[in-house]
Amino acid sequence: MKMFGRRRWLWGSLLSVAVLLAGAGGWVVYQNEYDLTEERVTVTGGRQPLQGVLARPTGGHGPYGLVVFVHGDGPVDATHDTFYRPLWEAMAKAGYATLSWDKPGVNNAPGDWLDQSMQDRVDETLAAIRWAKAQPGIDPNRIGLWGASQAGWVMPKAARQSPDVRFVIAVGTAVNWLQQGRYNLLAELGERHASPAETAAAVARSDRNLAALRAGSTFEEYRAAGGDVDGLTPERWAFNKRNHLSDATEDLAALRVPVQLVLGGRDVNVDSDDTEAAYRRLVTTPGLLHVLRFPDSTHNMVPKEVEDSELRSTFLAVAAPRSLFTPGYLDGMRNFLSSLDPASPDHPKG
Repeated sequence: MKMFGRRRWLWGSLLSVAVLLAGAGGWVVYQNEYDLTEERVTVTGGRQPLQGVLARPTGGHGPYGLVVFVHGDGPVDATHDTFYRPLWEAMAKAGYATLSWDKPGVNNAPGDWLDQSMQDRVDETLAAIRWAKAQPGIDPNRIGLWGASQAGWVMPKAARQSPDVRFVIAVGTAVNWLQQGRYNLLAELGERHASPAETAAAVARSDRNLAALRAGSTFEEYRAAGGDVDGLTPERWAFNKRNHLSDATEDLAALRVPVQLVLGGRDVNVDSDDTEAAYRRLVTTPGLLHVLRFPDSTHNMVPKEVEDSELRSTFLAVAAPRSLFTPGYLDGMRNFLSSLDPASPDHPKG
């Protein structure tokens, strides 16, 4: 009888675990489903075709406004490894479709993102807008840009060069490339409590790197002169050489469209205080600039304590991706877009 009871307890426990795992699996599936209709598209009209995703709200009637996504640095695909989808869903709730694409060279897309200047990225963005204006269900008069980090040198320039850009959402953007790089270097050294000697050596290496870029040196010339090429490739060197003088000051001063600036107080990539001060100084038309700050958020709009925990961030990324972001960030996107056209039939009521 004891053995039978033990087996019954064991099977009951296993059954409970199986039920919990099944329930958890269902929860994970639910959390990774979004109230969107996604369509793989090929965006034409630019330097090369772009492999993209056009996501529309479900259950609406359109025509929808459109948010065109401008990536930050790196080999980013159209969904940013799925992490754009919570943003797309938040924007869909405000009645906006979204358009994003694989960077050139990513996922076998034609081209090479490292072979681009910031103006090349602007041209790419404006070509995507021209393509989108002709798509069914898209309102050509309600198209704007969302972009993070490096997009800060693309979006103001695009808005300055085209009347088709009706708003800008800038997330963790900087103004001056060189100032941003130096801030990032010192902030990361501070994060790991580098010694004064280590900090001085890192600054000296950075100065030698910048001097070579200013002198127009090739990667081979820099390496032959004893330059530190750790982590650099010839392609990355050429990209930095092409773009290291980027500065958004004049383009920001020329902005005449609504701008939402989103900043994290724990950002070690971009000096959020410097960025906010510059935007407030340069975007002077009353009512255009809206600043949303999250004091404990990182560059990725994730709470610092979450980003610092690999276990916690991985769990949330898999099991509850919407919860990975700083509370209020997704709502901030939706609320800003809703505020642009309160008369829209897709504007949330109540």
